[in-house]
Amino acid sequence: MKKIVAGVVCAFILFNIIIFSQKQTETVTSNKSGELIVVNKKLNLREGPGLAYPVTSSTNEGQALSKLEQQGEWILVANGESEGWIPSWHTSTDDQVHSTKIKVAIANVDGLNVRAQPTTSSAVLKQLSIGDELIVKKEDEQWSKVEDSTGTTGWVSNNFITITEKTSEEIEESPNLDAVEEQSHFTVRVASANVRNEPNLSSSVVGSAHQDDTFEVIEQKNNWIKIQLSDDEVGWIYRFYGMFDSSVAANSDRDTVTIIYGGTNLRESPSTSSAVVKRADLGETFEILSSEGEWYKVAINSTESAYVAQWVVSSNLRKQDSETDTDLPKIERKKGTLNGVTIVLDPGHGGNDQGTSGYRGSIEKDYTLITTQMLQSKLQNAGATVYLTRESDMYVDLRKRVSISHQYAADAFISIHYDATEDSTISGFTTYYYHDYQQELAQYVNDGLAKKVTLRDRGSQEGNYLVLRENYQNGILIELGYLSNPTEERVITTEFYREQATLGIYEGIIDYFDAKLE
Repeated sequence: MKKIVAGVVCAFILFNIIIFSQKQTETVTSNKSGELIVVNKKLNLREGPGLAYPVTSSTNEGQALSKLEQQGEWILVANGESEGWIPSWHTSTDDQVHSTKIKVAIANVDGLNVRAQPTTSSAVLKQLSIGDELIVKKEDEQWSKVEDSTGTTGWVSNNFITITEKTSEEIEESPNLDAVEEQSHFTVRVASANVRNEPNLSSSVVGSAHQDDTFEVIEQKNNWIKIQLSDDEVGWIYRFYGMFDSSVAANSDRDTVTIIYGGTNLRESPSTSSAVVKRADLGETFEILSSEGEWYKVAINSTESAYVAQWVVSSNLRKQDSETDTDLPKIERKKGTLNGVTIVLDPGHGGNDQGTSGYRGSIEKDYTLITTQMLQSKLQNAGATVYLTRESDMYVDLRKRVSISHQYAADAFISIHYDATEDSTISGFTTYYYHDYQQELAQYVNDGLAKKVTLRDRGSQEGNYLVLRENYQNGILIELGYLSNPTEERVITTEFYREQATLGIYEGIIDYFDAKLE
């Protein structure tokens, strides 16, 4: 019996040796035929399978490498006598262009948190600027795992990113996944833009730049450009507000637009209700074929065209008027006045968007407009330059409202609304902000309201509204009471309430700007 068992064991061992030998032969054969071609101008070989590992050597475009092993997207290769790991998307097989698409996450908001785990209670590893791109490693329903160029991995909320696919060539050209080529000058292509003392939206404004202004570039950081604002002053400007001179020169024979919002819709006709032809990424550039009202007709490629709204792009079209804002005298402001202050007022809803409706039939869009017009009068009398996002019962796209705020470089953007909820007992007014740099204005205005109206004060709160989230200016959104509360509806639809509410908002704005003079 022992001899039989011993024989079975020997046979089993011999069988496995044969199988192992076959596998080794197959591996060797595979490696001999696994020749890869480098498709990058220069490609680094690393000690391990990831961008965090040190570079051991480099190779050039067209170089043939032998494949030894693969782990996920990374391949161990032999380059002469040296070995190293390279990303698969920078290679091709049999001298053909590598066609694999890599998923890339594009940040749609500034200050987007990258967290250690897919939960808002997890530690923040870093923050992203608008337009920053990271490679997607894994997608869940609400979160995506991403990796940056340093090899740092973390999780970002899917609510604040656009996921797109790019080829290796597109990733190589990306300003966020690789170093940006140094440029000497930057030309502004929007009507007006703030220049800040740090490369983020929370820092203070040190000056402004206007369309066609050109500045010397000192430094680049993510999507911010450090410019020489004057002989003795420097500042940071958002890079999608303009173009580098080299880009302008290269495109001097054609007019172009640059997308300033990730996921922008390109449509079949010049209307927000028409079909979407393509979704464009932040920073994409298209040639302008014609201009129709507030829309550009642009070329997608040599055979296709589409329409894009002017309020979601910057263009290299030069202003026709010789006079610019810099030609106008600067106004010295005194306390208690708003001389030199630019304010954009945003009456919520309008047109086919009626907003909420009250228990007694009040329509929100009607009351937001008349309230805003009352506030406009007070602000203008104090010396402010005031613009409205709508002046009649018309529909205005949310992004266009934000664009108007950017266009006029608003010192304050005030969006006026009335609230509603299914619970008819809830009452009170609320002032919302989204970014940290908007919080102070929200608090001042909320305090001003509290002194003038008798409604419950719900305080200033963070609110995830597009007109605040996408707004690079100092913006707030005010809910002036609940139309869904029958008792409160009777109060807030009166002219007396509107007078008191707008007076409170006005005084809050005055107090905020007065504090800036101290």
